[in-house]
Amino acid sequence: MFVKVCGLRTRADVDVAVSSGADAVGFLFATSPRQVDPTTARDLIAAAGDTLTVGVFHKQPVDEILAIAETTGIKAVQLHGDYPKDAFTALTDPRWQLIRAVPFNAPDLRTGAYGDHYLLVDAPKGGSGESWDYASVAGLDGQWLLAGGLTPTTVAAAVEASGAWGVDVSSGVESSRGVKDHDLIRAFVAAARG
Repeated sequence: MFVKVCGLRTRADVDVAVSSGADAVGFLFATSPRQVDPTTARDLIAAAGDTLTVGVFHKQPVDEILAIAETTGIKAVQLHGDYPKDAFTALTDPRWQLIRAVPFNAPDLRTGAYGDHYLLVDAPKGGSGESWDYASVAGLDGQWLLAGGLTPTTVAAAVEASGAWGVDVSSGVESSRGVKDHDLIRAFVAAARG
């Protein structure tokens, strides 16, 4: 089970996620309580070692995304929302992988349909932490991650219902909006793999 812990803002957050066995850690560059600036992100990315580091973007222009990706050294670019196929084409680069994040009711739920390496399937309001009918996407193929409303107590059932290849969590491992709870991170990774 591939596990991504998203919305990390501190070195301690990164250390806990990596030591817990997360496969990927995410950093938000879009406006959010979880937002980090590129300078901070560069230091956190360096601390993540071999773990896949993901920059998360929403409604930001391609030029800005390219500049941040190059400055920070992230290993994956995640586009949340209504980005056209052309945006993925423009961001294709051997230095990073591409993640397409879409709601579960998006018209095209095929991994790789936009040249993406991973597909992230979320609630209609991406990043909201809202749960939804995970069984509605059972049968998807490829490297796709389930997101939305996942917590240490719900992730196992959600994976069983959906057949997800991987999971992504942010608000489900927080003590308050934007503040990660390290015990919840550890519990989530263990539950996802359990």
